[in-house]
Amino acid sequence: MIHLACGIFMRDGHLLLVRRAAHKDWYPNRWDIVGGHVEKNETVEDALVRECVEEVGLSPTSYASLAQLPEPKETKHEKARYHVFLITKWEGGEPRLLGDEHTEMRWIAPNAAAALPDLSHPQYASVFRALSVRN
Repeated sequence: MIHLACGIFMRDGHLLLVRRAAHKDWYPNRWDIVGGHVEKNETVEDALVRECVEEVGLSPTSYASLAQLPEPKETKHEKARYHVFLITKWEGGEPRLLGDEHTEMRWIAPNAAAALPDLSHPQYASVFRALSVRN
C-alpha cells in the first residue's frame, strides 16, 4: 500500500489549494492539497514536512491529523492511504509554487473549496466542510 502525507494550510479562515499539472498521472488538472508519497524509512510526519517544503516552500511547525482517506480509484491506481493534516503554523513566509507538479494555487474559504467540482479526492469536500465549522 502507498501512503501519502497531505497538508491543509489554514490561514485567516482560508485553506490553500494547488492545481495539479496536466502531465500528472494521478488526478491531472484537479484541485488538491499539498503533499505526496511517503518514502521508504520515512514517517508520515517527515513526509508531510518534506513535501510541503518541496512543493510550496513552507515548513510546517504546528499540525494535527485530520483524517485518513482511502484511494478513491483503486481500480486505476494502487491501493493508497491519504494521511491528511491541518497545518496552522509554518516557516517560510508566503507559499510559492516550486517544481512542475502544480500550475496554480489559491487561498479559498472551506465551503467554497468543498463546492469545487474538480477536487482530486471526492472526500476532501467533507473534510473542507468540517473545517468551515471549526473556524
